[in-house]
Amino acid sequence: MHRHGYKGRKFGRERDQRRALMKGLADSLVKYEAITTTLPKAKEIVPYTEKLITKAKKGDLHNRRQVISGLQTLASAHKLVDELAPKMKGRNSGHLRIEKLGTRRGDRAEMAKVSFVDDLKEAPVAKAAAAKPASTKKAPTKKEGDK
Repeated sequence: MHRHGYKGRKFGRERDQRRALMKGLADSLVKYEAITTTLPKAKEIVPYTEKLITKAKKGDLHNRRQVISGLQTLASAHKLVDELAPKMKGRNSGHLRIEKLGTRRGDRAEMAKVSFVDDLKEAPVAKAAAAKPASTKKAPTKKEGDK
């Protein structure tokens, strides 16, 4: 049989099982911000999650619902839209990286780590908010004796 026009990897699973696998891996990636998996799964999950991140950055109701349908849990979908996506506004694409880790001992499967390129622990909004209160002056308060 020819291979023309067949996109994506099958992973020896049927369609619904593959979709559940992709949702689960993307969900774990958003939840823990880095996952270790086999290299073919890592190569398949990166474009899937990149598309979800792009939708999360738009942030309107329709895109939020598409992100919810693309991830396994509601909590991780809200985390992606509300917490992670605003931190990645400066980047148009390439939000994720794949690092090869070598082979697994049991079956010599190539392993890889998928993680976000940007450091998501540091919030650019928090840095600006921390600098702002230091420059503002406090207004004098009224004392009980003043009228």
